[in-house]
Order: sequence, then structure tokens, then C-alpha cells
Amino acid sequence: MTATNEPSRHEGLTLAAIGDLHVTDTSEHRYRAMFEEISEKADILALCGDLTNFGKTREAEILAEDLRACTIPTVAVLGNHDYECGQPEEVARILHGAGVTVLDDQAVEIKGVGFAGVKGFVGGFGRGELGAFGEKGIKTFVEEAINEARKLENALRSLRTDRCVAVLHYAPVVDTVEGEPPEIFPFLGSSRLAEAIDRFDNVRFAVHGHAHRGAFEGRTPRGVPVYNCAQFVVSERFDRPYALIAL
Repeated sequence: MTATNEPSRHEGLTLAAIGDLHVTDTSEHRYRAMFEEISEKADILALCGDLTNFGKTREAEILAEDLRACTIPTVAVLGNHDYECGQPEEVARILHGAGVTVLDDQAVEIKGVGFAGVKGFVGGFGRGELGAFGEKGIKTFVEEAINEARKLENALRSLRTDRCVAVLHYAPVVDTVEGEPPEIFPFLGSSRLAEAIDRFDNVRFAVHGHAHRGAFEGRTPRGVPVYNCAQFVVSERFDRPYALIAL
């Protein structure tokens, strides 16, 4: 799998991926032209969380209005910002009304490719990963990270396609958060997500957002490519806010 400036449409399917749109209630039509452009260059679109700035109803409605300009199948996961107002189900409902499949407990097959996704959670990477030991609060915190990884694993297991893509908000590997302050690495993702991905041979790559100043490319311990598709990272790499990845 490769992420390039302009993948050839003759080589197979192309996925467009973008995260961290952070739509506000004054962002009318900010992304409409971009979705029209994506529809011409890609076959499927993945939205990698933090789609709204605070998870407000109006923010979701504005994004949904722009998404109606997208003419290709679209999958999405929510991010931490989409939970801020305490109504992620409403955000998901509004996006669903615009034709978006919001992944979480479900997986979906599109054009022969399987997509499984979760928001993910924090907790750290490798030897720095927080363990469920000590105070009740620590155990509750770690249990949330474990639950997100378990949901991803179950969704991937449900797919029977030769090619699968994992869609996340939080990072599954430390590689793609490099560039952020090291002090906040534990709050940018969790290795438990990579462990879930690496249990399946048919996962071609994973996409995520959240780490605005991270690196674009990384790999899981088993070598599955991981792409940080936060629009700020992608814009610096490709001079446009979305990645194009050959499937």
C-alpha cells in the first residue's frame, strides 16, 4: 500500500483519508469544494475523527451539508472533540443522514474492501503503556483503552474480505506521533490498537488523526503501514488536506 501525491486510478481503488476537520458553527461550506474534489480523485473516503470542534448539533449539521457534495462511499469514526458536548450519538445520526457510515461496533464492506473502525483511546506506547494496576481510577482508564481495542478486534474479525482498512482517531503506534511534544505521547494513542490490528493478516493499512504535529507514516510491530491523516500533517506532506492511498 502506498500513499502518493496522485495515485493512478488505473492501478485499482484509491482511498482518500482526512482527520481533524474541526468544523465550527461558523464553518459553512468550508469543505464542500474539497469533498467535490475528493469525489473525482478517490473511490472511497475515510474521515478520521474530530470532525466537529465541540460535538455541537449545528457543527454536525454544517459538516453534513458539505458532505452531501461527496459522491463516493464515506466511512468515519468520531474523535474526542466530537464527544465534548456529550452527544456523540446525535453527531453520528446527523452524519448518517448525509450518507456516512459511522464505524464503531460495526464493520462494512465497500467495493470488496473491508473497513473497521473505532475512536480508540489514550494510554501510551510500548514499554510506556499504562497498565491496570493500583487505584480504581487507573483501572477504569485502562479498561476504556482495552474496550476500544477489543471493539476494533471484533470488527476486524467480522470481515471476510482479502483487504481490510482500520480507521481510527487515536494513533496505534508511536511513529506517527513523533513531532509532538514527548510529554503528551501517552495522550495521543495506545499500542493496544496496534495489537488488535496485528492479529489479522488481511489488514492492509490503518489511518488515524489526532496528532496534529505528528509524522505521516509509521508501522505496527508486524509491519502494517499506518498513516496519520490529520489534515495539518497531510497538508505539509502533500500540499492538500487529504491523503490519497492506493488500495
